[in-house]
Amino acid sequence: MFKVKDFMTTDVITCEPDEKITKVIDLMNSKKIHRLPVVDPDGKLLGIITEGMIAGANNSATSLSIFELNYLLSKTDVKTVMIKNVISIDENELMEAAAQKMLQHDIGCLPVVNGSKKVVGILTQNDIFKSFLDVLGWEHTGSRITLEVKDEIGALEKISRIFADNHISISNIGVYSSKDGVASMVIRSDAKEVDGIRKALEDGGYTVREAILVQ
Repeated sequence: MFKVKDFMTTDVITCEPDEKITKVIDLMNSKKIHRLPVVDPDGKLLGIITEGMIAGANNSATSLSIFELNYLLSKTDVKTVMIKNVISIDENELMEAAAQKMLQHDIGCLPVVNGSKKVVGILTQNDIFKSFLDVLGWEHTGSRITLEVKDEIGALEKISRIFADNHISISNIGVYSSKDGVASMVIRSDAKEVDGIRKALEDGGYTVREAILVQ
């Protein structure tokens, strides 16, 4: 779970390197997409083409009339504009790896390939955002409690026991980096009120930074 294949768009639209730029423009406009993986006849990844690359090609020919520009684009193959050394990711990689790769290379999407290097999907920044919200249980109603937790063995078990003793089910947990031996923990649960669980946690020796209801 929480792998690229769990969040990628599988209904990915592709093009081949010998297709004309005008066809790609029409495809992008009709499907309301901004990028296309370029594949060979077997579906293996060869490159990627984006709106920005096409716009760059247009800007380099600003002295041409609209008629001349359209004619030029109708004769230009995708392979002359596409990025060939495209950065991709395997469908079985973790979402953390995908996010790190996007940040490292300052890119907004990753073509997703399988073991045979065939394109099976595409992952965008929006998919990363969705996975983040999914991990923190944003779409679930209930409580959101932030507390300070000592970085020690058995800490999660003790906290879970407090919730269980109060008949509250934990749905999501996020733990942020420890500082001076203390980590920040965000817990989403099905609690309909927060005063009781706040008091129980504080009685258990935990500092509750925030306890709110999320509708």
